[in-house]
Amino acid sequence: MQWTKGPYRVTTDTGEFQFDVIHRYLSEVAYWSPGVAREKVERAARHSLAFGLFERDAQIGYARMITDCATFAYLADVFVLPEHQGRGLGTWLLECVLSHEDLQDLRRMMLVTSDAHGLYAKFGFSPPAHPERMMEKMA
Repeated sequence: MQWTKGPYRVTTDTGEFQFDVIHRYLSEVAYWSPGVAREKVERAARHSLAFGLFERDAQIGYARMITDCATFAYLADVFVLPEHQGRGLGTWLLECVLSHEDLQDLRRMMLVTSDAHGLYAKFGFSPPAHPERMMEKMA
């Protein structure tokens, strides 16, 4: 799928993704994935519903949904490069992600963030109703 807005474009075609850009951001800038291997970044994209944000031919953002496309999705690795922030592109990227046909009528979507609660709240995300039911296993 593809969405356009002026010089910007969002696509789910991973063949167009610039994995050097994605890997550099996720491994060097993102607080949630320092040092992540490029191979893992590429494998994660190919096994998720991934979205690349481009300005003309340059990749400037990314997001992916880990999903079964029927009942559940987990939003991960959302970013817009710092020099492109402040233009509403993160909001537009999320609008594109959440409008994808495979993500409609799911029972639950989840995400984890330390600093973007306000952005995600605009899209209906909130703290879990029953955090005591949630568990995790860390590597």
